[in-house]
Amino acid sequence: MSDRLKGKRAFVTAGAMGIGRACALAFAREGATVFATDIDERVLRCCRKTAFRKWRGLTSVTRAAVAAMAKRAGKIDILLNAAGFVHNGTVLECSDDEWDFSFDLNVKSMHRTIRAFLPACCKPVTARS
Repeated sequence: MSDRLKGKRAFVTAGAMGIGRACALAFAREGATVFATDIDERVLRCCRKTAFRKWRGLTSVTRAAVAAMAKRAGKIDILLNAAGFVHNGTVLECSDDEWDFSFDLNVKSMHRTIRAFLPACCKPVTARS
């Protein structure tokens, strides 16, 4: 560990598996405080023994749920939107509900997460006395 991210705060979606988990672990190894979320709380519970500082289930990607999560996490330095869903089968086999879920998770949740976290990230840094 080189502590390149020491003192930084990272928020990772889909942090329980795949790319999200790998990146969250890498951020933690580099010293960041990691807030990892996932919609699969069962898998998320299995990950709590890792180096992450904070784990949260984010079972909804609604604007209100994402905004509440951003408020709980506070100001962050790193935002990694790793969440994604791909339907198995062809587009002809994909139901409207599966399509809606995919669009909500793959597109709308990214927009909602950025909108929820970006304002705090853009605030000017002031000297502390």
